[in-house]
Amino acid sequence: MKKISFAIAMGLLVATSSFAQEFKMPAPSPSTTISQDFSTSKIDISYSRPSMKGRKIFGDIVPFGQEWRTGANGATKITFGEEVFIAGQPLKAGTYSLYTIPGRENWEVIFNNSTENWGLSGYDKSKNVLSVKVGSLQTNEATETFSISVENITKNSCDIVLNWENTRVTIPVKADNEGRIEDYVKTSLKGENPPYMVAARYYLEQGRNLDEALVYADKALQANPKGFYIHWMKAQILSKQGRKKEAIAEAKKAADGAKGSPYEAEYANNYKEISK
Repeated sequence: MKKISFAIAMGLLVATSSFAQEFKMPAPSPSTTISQDFSTSKIDISYSRPSMKGRKIFGDIVPFGQEWRTGANGATKITFGEEVFIAGQPLKAGTYSLYTIPGRENWEVIFNNSTENWGLSGYDKSKNVLSVKVGSLQTNEATETFSISVENITKNSCDIVLNWENTRVTIPVKADNEGRIEDYVKTSLKGENPPYMVAARYYLEQGRNLDEALVYADKALQANPKGFYIHWMKAQILSKQGRKKEAIAEAKKAADGAKGSPYEAEYANNYKEISK
C-alpha cells in the first residue's frame, strides 16, 4: 500500500512540475516581436508593451525631456537588414537599441549600439549611433497599450509608428535600393533560370525600359503559356506605352485564361477597366 501511495505521489509531483513549466502568468508588460519585410530585406523589432492602467503617461510616468526606454523591461531592439535613412539620416544595417526623448511637440529618436541594456540601466550616450528629431501628433482616441508598428510601406519607404496614450510618433524610414535591385535583375537574367517575370514587373513598376519589359514578359509566357496573369502584366506594359488596342487584347487573354479559377472576377474586371 505504501508503494502504491509513493507511486501516486511521484506521479502527482511530475504532473505538477510539468504544469508549472507550461503555465505562464500574465506579464504586466508583455513582450512581443514583429518582423516586417521591407525593401530588399526586413525590419525586426522586439520590445515590451506597458499599458496605461488609468495612469497619466507622457509628462508624468514618462517625463518630457528625459531619455525613455521606449517600452518596458529590457531595451527595445530594432534590426535593419540593410542600410536605411531615418528622417533623412543614414543608418547602417544592424541591430540597435531604441531610445527616445519625448517632448510636447517633438521627440528625439536615438539608435544606440548597446543592445543588452535593461531599460536605461547601462545606457551610454557615447554609444549613440544616430539621433533625429520627429514630430508628435495628439490623437482623439487613446491607445491603452504601447505599440510599435511598421506602416505605409512602399518599395523603398515606410514609417515606424509609436502609439501610446493620445500620442502618435512617426519615424520615416527610406531605403536607397534602386541600384541593388537593378544589379540583382541584370545579374539574375544571366543565370540558369532567368526571372523574366520579376524583370518585367520591375521595369513596369519603374515605368522605364518598357520594350525590354515586353520581351521578358513574352519569355515568361513561353515558359508558362497558361500564365494568364502574365497577359495582364503585358496589358499594363502596353497601356503605359500608349498601345491601348494591344493592351485590351492582352487583357482579354488574361480574362479568358482566368475563367474557372478563383481569380475569374478579378481579371474580368481588369479587362472591363482597361477597355474603357
